Amino acid sequence: MAARYTLHGFWASGPTYKIALFLSLAGEAFDYVHVDLPTGEHTRPPYLVKQRFGQVPLLVDNSNGRHLCQSAAILEYLADRTGKFGGASLDERLTAREWMFWEADRLAPGVYRPRSARAGLSPLPEEVIGHYLVEGRAALELLDDALRGRSWIVGEAPTIADIDIYGVVAYAAEAGHALEPLQNLGRWTDRVAALPGFAAPNALLRPPSLRVL
Repeated sequence: MAARYTLHGFWASGPTYKIALFLSLAGEAFDYVHVDLPTGEHTRPPYLVKQRFGQVPLLVDNSNGRHLCQSAAILEYLADRTGKFGGASLDERLTAREWMFWEADRLAPGVYRPRSARAGLSPLPEEVIGHYLVEGRAALELLDDALRGRSWIVGEAPTIADIDIYGVVAYAAEAGHALEPLQNLGRWTDRVAALPGFAAPNALLRPPSLRVL
């Protein structure tokens, strides 16, 4: 029997990892389809019909045929459908959403863009990389301060805000950020990694040549 969900993504994509991580933490089996970004598969009509923005991830809910894009929207959908990680109250759900919008605006560019540039995927001038690193550092320090005395970003249990933001922080070192001084952040990442069902990016999203058949 096919899994309920099919995740289309790219092995090096942080947003793809966020969705795979949610599904793994929620105990939801899913099929994974690699989208070959370097060859432009995401720009061709067969993919654009399913993902209007020509990006990854794309999640297909095989129970109803729904196609979903944008990782934050997918996380909210999965929280609704599974009843997990959505927050214990309306206030928690709204606060989690605020953190997710903040992440997309303030944290993600300062991690994903220098990481991609350093990996040779999206080359940028050094001064531009430096600009993003400064912005990313400020966001990481804000997050570290917000986690002072807290186990989770919102409420007393992990929510989609934790999953969403972890899916950026997990790549911060690759971008060039030193995380050791951010002790509150470090304790929080350890708590996320200790959750049942947790798996690191390279365990959930293997490159095609390393995929176990």
